Amino acid sequence: MKKFIYGILVVVLLGACQEEVFLELNTVQPQPVIEAFWTDVGIFNFVRLSKSKDFYSTETNEIIQDASVFIKNDETGEVFPFRFVEQGGRYIPVNNAAGEIGKAYSLHVAWGDNVYTASGVLQDAPVLDSIVYNFRDDRLFREQGYYLTLYGDIPFEDNNYYRLRVVRNDTLLNNRNDYLLFDDSFGTSILNRGFELSGFPFQANDRVRLELFRLNRDAFDYLNQLVGLLFNDGGLFSPPPQNPASNIQLVTGEDQPLGYFKVSPVRTATITVAPDG
Repeated sequence: MKKFIYGILVVVLLGACQEEVFLELNTVQPQPVIEAFWTDVGIFNFVRLSKSKDFYSTETNEIIQDASVFIKNDETGEVFPFRFVEQGGRYIPVNNAAGEIGKAYSLHVAWGDNVYTASGVLQDAPVLDSIVYNFRDDRLFREQGYYLTLYGDIPFEDNNYYRLRVVRNDTLLNNRNDYLLFDDSFGTSILNRGFELSGFPFQANDRVRLELFRLNRDAFDYLNQLVGLLFNDGGLFSPPPQNPASNIQLVTGEDQPLGYFKVSPVRTATITVAPDG
């Protein structure tokens, strides 16, 4: 009986904690935020530079347009310059340049008195074989809809760090619940068995593109920390918000960077959900 009463008290106490709590975070000077993608497919490659904002700010980040940006093949010395495109608010490689599997690359950004660099290896890509879908009825914790299962193969013994992006009807699903990150903690047969996208119900006639990236460990760690930050509500049971650890280094200057450099192969698979019958 005592255990039952204690349990009720705990529930009542927790239920009484309804007041939203905002942490008093110090206002800091904006820092440069660098988001850089370098893959073996030119249309995926870009560098976005902006200025950071306070954690609770609802304003959009200010775009940095006057930086000098290039990526270098560290083995051959070949340089790939980038140019700023105002329409997209980012820098893209001249002539739609792309990386080569097995090569090491470095990012170089100069902005004002600051110079930044980062590096990574463009590793071999896993194999994507097929996508199938099945209709599932509405259940507890699962919406009614069509659910996709991805098949393929991961033949690598190490450096297995992946992100799967989902694009529905040409729109990238990019909310905090949409980040699909996985490694080989439970083996490498996840694609052989079939990787079901259980959190993504689709409707008839949806066109879905899956994009699989094989990441370097530092980029994978950054994204994991970013997801943790996105789920931080600033409440009593959440740790103080902290920026993810960047894999970009400050070479000269005083403004420490935020953001990350992702070097990765990309493999895509596309399917249109046909209505039954």
